[in-house]
Amino acid sequence: MTTPEPSSTPPRDLTGRTAVITGANSGIGWSTAQAFVQRGAHTVLAVRDTDKGREAASRLDGSTEVVSLDLAAPASVTRFTQEWGTRPIDWLINNAGISTTDLHRTADGRELQFATNHLGPFALTTLLLPRITTRIVTVSSMAERRARLDLDDLDWERRSYNGFQAYANSKQANLLFTADLQRRLDDAGSSVRALAAHPGFVATGIYDGTTNPVARLAVRLVAQPPEAGALPTLHAAFADLPGDTFTGPRHLFHMRGGAQVITRSATAADPELARGLWEASERLTGVRFSL
Repeated sequence: MTTPEPSSTPPRDLTGRTAVITGANSGIGWSTAQAFVQRGAHTVLAVRDTDKGREAASRLDGSTEVVSLDLAAPASVTRFTQEWGTRPIDWLINNAGISTTDLHRTADGRELQFATNHLGPFALTTLLLPRITTRIVTVSSMAERRARLDLDDLDWERRSYNGFQAYANSKQANLLFTADLQRRLDDAGSSVRALAAHPGFVATGIYDGTTNPVARLAVRLVAQPPEAGALPTLHAAFADLPGDTFTGPRHLFHMRGGAQVITRSATAADPELARGLWEASERLTGVRFSL
């Protein structure tokens, strides 16, 4: 007899609760926002393009708010957290992310994928921690198994740039961040839980720029829709799971369908690497844990 998975279905009534979801104007983020809105939560769409955010919010029937947030710009992250004030946040969903094959840098010289996918969420989460009451879910990826994270060259200043490797590194950083965040929350006696989610292979705008015909065919034939890709995030947000759990799809090697607890690479479970990354992230962002 098998033990049933904890339910990932949100409670029917989330009225009076608040969820902040980054990158919620489309794809997995919008589907995640829809699940919160349908159950009455006040849902904040934290997005780079507020015009697109407002259009996305107009398609959600409930209590929404659109706020400007560019995770690759430290000033934008700081402004968001300052303007948020003391309002409580029940769920912070670090959903936004990018994938690119070419080397791009932020205005302050950081490698763009690492800055957007890890450093931005790291700073945002750490600054908002005193306001967060329930859970932090960070969207990672099983691509982390291909990572070769180098704490001495996080911005690819000495190595020849590999776009997929940089993406995988940022996704492994999401898992290491989640692990060390949960350790720190436990040490502080907090009841907040930090979890990570792998959405699987999802047909979203992240693949719009690909010119690889095999990849384009795979997206068309194999990729699941965003509403299915949001299920691991919702599982992490609502199921009775311990902190530092990693969730993902049930089927096709965790690429499609449903949600369950999945495993991570041994490197992504290394507590010393997690501590080292946290310290490096504090140096690069100037943001420190202060719960």
